[in-house]
Amino acid sequence: MMRKIALTVLLAASQLTMSAQFFGGPRVNQDSLNRETRADYENMKAQIGVRETHPKRDGNAKDPALRPNYDELKANPYPFYPDPFTTFDGKKVKNARMWYKVRKPELLDFFAENIYGREPKVVPAVKWTVKREYEGKVGSIEVVIRELSGLVDNTSCPSITVDIQAQVMWPKGAKGPLPVIVDYSFMLGMPMAWGGQVPWQQQVLERGWAAAQFLPNSVQPDAGHGLRRGIIGLCNKGEYRKPDDWGALRAWGWGVSRLIDYFETEPLFDASKVAIEGVSRYGKSALVAMAFDERVATAMICSSGRGGAPAWRRDCGEVLDNICGWDSYHWVAGNMIRYSSVDSNWDELPVDQHELIGLCAPRPIFISVGAVTESEQWCDMNGTFISAAKASEIYEFLGLKGLGTDLFPGVGRLLEGDITFRQHPGGHEAGDNWGYFLDFFDKYVNKR
Repeated sequence: MMRKIALTVLLAASQLTMSAQFFGGPRVNQDSLNRETRADYENMKAQIGVRETHPKRDGNAKDPALRPNYDELKANPYPFYPDPFTTFDGKKVKNARMWYKVRKPELLDFFAENIYGREPKVVPAVKWTVKREYEGKVGSIEVVIRELSGLVDNTSCPSITVDIQAQVMWPKGAKGPLPVIVDYSFMLGMPMAWGGQVPWQQQVLERGWAAAQFLPNSVQPDAGHGLRRGIIGLCNKGEYRKPDDWGALRAWGWGVSRLIDYFETEPLFDASKVAIEGVSRYGKSALVAMAFDERVATAMICSSGRGGAPAWRRDCGEVLDNICGWDSYHWVAGNMIRYSSVDSNWDELPVDQHELIGLCAPRPIFISVGAVTESEQWCDMNGTFISAAKASEIYEFLGLKGLGTDLFPGVGRLLEGDITFRQHPGGHEAGDNWGYFLDFFDKYVNKR
């Protein structure tokens, strides 16, 4: 319990620090921010012609119908998933060439237009500088730590500043090019051990690789009131988004791509062997980043919840209506709210997340969930596996190795292939899957 309290305080402090950075100093009144978010949300609903949306699920709701469902017998109101091998105009995908030339591009276009938003055709350039470089020690390993700043050109809108914050560390004396493991982080600094586990950075360093951290909130604030700030606001010159403009998940992925740009300029790092990892909302973004940037060699998608690996059609824990609600809609494109309209339903969405996972092929991907806790039920553990199993059909169609089963394996069992799944014994975190992921990376990426 003390560990959970300490972690909560730590993350809260990090969020307050980021808020101060983006809002020009002192903390802004939360009621004022909520009003700004509501105004932005209503503006988007008006743009797309949605007057009313379905209510989101809430564990504290007095009405039982509004509480999250955890009964698997009720979790699939729309049991038929879109066929990844049928194009939107009804043609069957007959071979790998047709997948890559026809089906994959149209799926990427749909996910961009209607779910995660389109990256602007012109995004200001990023100038990377080394803020500080120093030596330290992680476990018994002497390391070099480099703190980075990626300042985005804001000449088009000087009132908005975007300064991407990241750091990378590697064993002192290591000879490049080094594979790089990138973590979506709440804060930078020296590794911290939680729950007696060896810090993930130490596990990476022990293998002779580089460990990098990236602050998503330094790219785009994690709130609707931040949509007219950050990289999204900068590209829109402080104006409201259009319905197909990118949301925070896509913008955070853009930040990871810019970090890969930096690795491409440094001979010490092997930019062809960059893996990314994210938990929860950052797991959502890591999956989106891998689908849209083929330079991401692999990823560990941890407890990603709705908008990540689990199907939109599933009614378990967090649902589509939560993602499209006023406090989460900033993660996705405004167009996505259409599918939460009272005039619509979830199965009108002609794609689902097994197809998003499949878009990562032929690159290997590791899907991770924790053991049965309330937070893991909320992020739909079973639905995560179902999507991975269905995505396996795409991997296998392309001549790759899938999970080999559609039966949930349970805690601790590793289903290994080019697409890999494991439920670890911890909670809403990466847990001991770090070691399994690094073995996976070594086997499927590093030794190629």
